[in-house]
Amino acid sequence: MVSCTNLNKQDSPTYSDPSFYRSIVGALQYATIPRPDISFSVNKVCQFMAQPTGLHWQAVKRILWYLKGTLTLGLYLQPNKTSTFALKAYCDADWGGACVYLGPNLVP
Repeated sequence: MVSCTNLNKQDSPTYSDPSFYRSIVGALQYATIPRPDISFSVNKVCQFMAQPTGLHWQAVKRILWYLKGTLTLGLYLQPNKTSTFALKAYCDADWGGACVYLGPNLVP
């Protein structure tokens, strides 16, 4: 979802099954744990759980289509070749950016 997308309460007629909308959006909230890339979009559609409209439902369907299209994408974690547990963190001089490694794997 584009960050400048405006979803309003009066966008379109009220969605016909608000309880179904709420259950799907509730499930999407759990999906944000392993998929933080959908957090902004899920937050936007959560704001309209009281009175969802047809356009809000279309936004939910776009999130579901995105998830379906990216099922095969992910991070490949390599096994640690040494027997020791290694957690390393690096940051730049102004502490503005950092990266954390768990063994040889970059943690997002």
